[in-house]
Amino acid sequence: MSDAPITAASVRQDLLAEQDDLDTIVAPMAPDRWELITPSPGWTIGDQIGHLAYFDRAAAAAIVDLERFRTMRAELADHLADPAAADEATLSAARAMSPAALLEYWRVGRGELADAASTLADDTRIEWYGPSMGSKSFLTARLMEAWAHGQDIADALGVERAPTDRLRHIAQLGYITRGWTYANRGLEMPDGDVRVELTAPSGATWTWGPDDATSTVTGSALDFCLVTSQRRNVVDTGLIVAGHAARDWLAKAQLFAGPPTDPPLPDGATSS
Repeated sequence: MSDAPITAASVRQDLLAEQDDLDTIVAPMAPDRWELITPSPGWTIGDQIGHLAYFDRAAAAAIVDLERFRTMRAELADHLADPAAADEATLSAARAMSPAALLEYWRVGRGELADAASTLADDTRIEWYGPSMGSKSFLTARLMEAWAHGQDIADALGVERAPTDRLRHIAQLGYITRGWTYANRGLEMPDGDVRVELTAPSGATWTWGPDDATSTVTGSALDFCLVTSQRRNVVDTGLIVAGHAARDWLAKAQLFAGPPTDPPLPDGATSS
């Protein structure tokens, strides 16, 4: 990423690159590897790809076929109170496919999204499962999903991905959803601003928040994205977190939509 203005077109290009990078990880896998369990409880690698495929197709419909999307949304709404039923609704088609068919299903779905996203203007608003979203935020959410579920897959395979400056989209999402983290839990957000200063994979510095904030988060952009997406516990990263507001936030940060969930336990810890 450069310092050029962020547009719907530029987020779309970064989304395509993120999806392509994940494709290079899963495409060569032997069929049995698709059955590996990932950090998402009960989900295999195939489920992760099936999830992305389902919501990429839903996103494409939300852009270019609103009635189709509204039908999909209404069908899914009946199952949201039961995670198992929601998984059945979104993953049943993928779970019936062979790995080769599932890979193609994902590729076709994300191709539909790429084509649909190419029609978006920067000021377009798109209906989704919650409030409508601006086009840049909408595509950023899809990029975050591809990256986060890709992290689950990488963790299941025991491989490390080289971080890129596409993380800036996710880091910004992590910062601006601080308030959502609390509202989603019905909690009051602690008083005080938080300053976030991150080192990008390229070596650039990314900052959010006022210079005089009494709470701060500093460290790598990768670590910040892993924590706010609940892929790592903050204690297992190199982030330096100072001040009550920052510590409380990163103990429960959740940049994604859906019911409140907790970060993973620290490495080596077990639930009681």
